[in-house]
Amino acid sequence: MTDAHAAVERIYREEYGRVVASLVRRFGDIDIAEEAAGEALLVALERWPADGVPPNPGGWLTTTAGNCAIDRIRRESHRHAKHQAALMLEDDTPHEPTGIVEDDRLRLIFTCCHPALAPEARVALTLRLLGGLTVPEIAQAFLVPETTMAQRITRAKKKIAAAKIPYRVPAAEDLTARLGGVLAVVYLVFNEGYLASSGQHSIREDLTGEAIRLGRILRDLMPEQPEVAGLLALMLLTEARRPSRVDDRGELVPLRDQDRGGWDRALVAEGHDLVRECLVRGRPGPYQLLAAINAVHTDAPDASATDWEQIATLYDQLYAVAPSPVVALNRAVAVAELDGPEVALAEVDRLDLTTYHAWHATRADLLRRLGRSDEARAAYDAAIETSGNTAERAYLARRRGSLAP
Repeated sequence: MTDAHAAVERIYREEYGRVVASLVRRFGDIDIAEEAAGEALLVALERWPADGVPPNPGGWLTTTAGNCAIDRIRRESHRHAKHQAALMLEDDTPHEPTGIVEDDRLRLIFTCCHPALAPEARVALTLRLLGGLTVPEIAQAFLVPETTMAQRITRAKKKIAAAKIPYRVPAAEDLTARLGGVLAVVYLVFNEGYLASSGQHSIREDLTGEAIRLGRILRDLMPEQPEVAGLLALMLLTEARRPSRVDDRGELVPLRDQDRGGWDRALVAEGHDLVRECLVRGRPGPYQLLAAINAVHTDAPDASATDWEQIATLYDQLYAVAPSPVVALNRAVAVAELDGPEVALAEVDRLDLTTYHAWHATRADLLRRLGRSDEARAAYDAAIETSGNTAERAYLARRRGSLAP
């Protein structure tokens, strides 16, 4: 692939969600939108390397895709009357969003996250339509075969059409009930980009940026909902640390070893402000508590100054509102700092997480600290085998290699 073609594909991926959402608004059909967006990419790959990238590439792609959709509809006389009516529209909507409720991508995410769809279908559709991931990439994220994921996405789109799921932001009385599913999908999109950027793909700042952008829109739309503020704070505080998360060798750098001078202090400050706002409201939910934990970490000038007592308390509160073995595992990390690795290991060994790579990695670190090198080596092997992240595998392999004989 030439550098010019790579640049075109990068821009296309960044703009994909915006283009598809605009076309869905106009034509009311996800398949038409996707097909037209794909045709616009082919035109861009043909023209941009020779003519140069236009000043507003997203607007160019949207206009070109719209023309492709019109040509397709004109060729297919059996199209529904609403598609024919769309031909009469002059689509002069500015490429950038004109307001919260008018944001095309916000409308599309509520469509993708409709409760009539299965949870896994909601995430897959959002990653496909808003994030621009390919079917193979989504399949890899879900650890399922590509054919299975393709069928899942196809069924979801057919369900939207058959059930006449509306393309709109829900009415005020429906927003709260629909919010939990939307927040979960936004956070999963963020995690896909955050984890991918450390080595699974070259970089996915487009996904983390898109999730944060959607979080800001939801925050403006629902300022009285503390979980919205909590999710935004959590993403900002996580994103702030990303530049220090992977070293020049492509190896994961754990939180305790990160260069805190490399963190984005503007994002940290914004995240802390949101956490303080949530504390004033006094209605803690999972995202708020996770954000508060991240706020404690990012408030410490160095790892030795971390308030582990507060972190353990916050994990206790999180377990009370959202009990899970993963929460218990993360709490055990704080316990290791407070009561020692032996106490923490006993807690970790009681958890049924033997297929989870972080469980093996945590055990490996605790066993290493206890001087049980043979057991630690086996735990590192299991963690490396179950981890799907190249940066993390490189870190774990180095730690394994440093064990005493």
